[in-house]
Amino acid sequence: MSSPLVFEPIAIIHSGYKEKFGIPRQPGLARSMTASIELLPPYNSTDAVRGLEQCSHIWLLFIFSACVDKGWSPLVRPPRLGGNEKLGVFASRSPFRPNPIGLSPVKLEGVRCEGAQVFLDVSGADLLDKTPIVDIKPYLPYSDSLPQAHYDIASKIDTLNLPVQFSAEAQIALEQQSQRLNLPLQQQIEEVLRCDPRPAYHKQKAQQRTYGIRLHDLNIRWEINDRAILVLQIEINPDNDV
Repeated sequence: MSSPLVFEPIAIIHSGYKEKFGIPRQPGLARSMTASIELLPPYNSTDAVRGLEQCSHIWLLFIFSACVDKGWSPLVRPPRLGGNEKLGVFASRSPFRPNPIGLSPVKLEGVRCEGAQVFLDVSGADLLDKTPIVDIKPYLPYSDSLPQAHYDIASKIDTLNLPVQFSAEAQIALEQQSQRLNLPLQQQIEEVLRCDPRPAYHKQKAQQRTYGIRLHDLNIRWEINDRAILVLQIEINPDNDV
């Protein structure tokens, strides 16, 4: 029997997603969400990223670090199928895999060096804050983009076409926190909530619930009905670091 392969992280990501709930289920759906990838020693070398600035997009290979102790099953229940129908794990992008490895293409906004530290600034990532990165590769449009490819059960973007409305209290907080964080917070909240992070079984029930997500250092409480997504509150969470 061959010896097990051992990988060590080459980087970690600093993102606004502080918990799994609320993260879009695919990359690129919340394009205004930016993140920074910090290369770790001994990989934090300017030589290691030489030429990468010529790429518009990169691939991130990462570990589903929040799921490594959850095990796996040969069958999973994809949210896209309502959480009832089962698929083989290898026919899905479930994080509960034999090897909890994820793969995401993201937009490279820039390569940044601060002293001995090297950062890659990206947008559209769907990664939890402090997720370990095990490899970074350039996205090659001539081979990685396959317009003829199809997957019948996931043939289109699955987002809500609903207006996002803010309560009077949330609107005031939105303006204050946008200025404090210097981020397009309204756009980020709208993109994340239109991805509908609710569990699949909640979407099938008529009763209205209040949900909360953590974004940056904020707690955001919201509801969804047939007419709109309503943001009720935006408050600073003192236990969460930006």
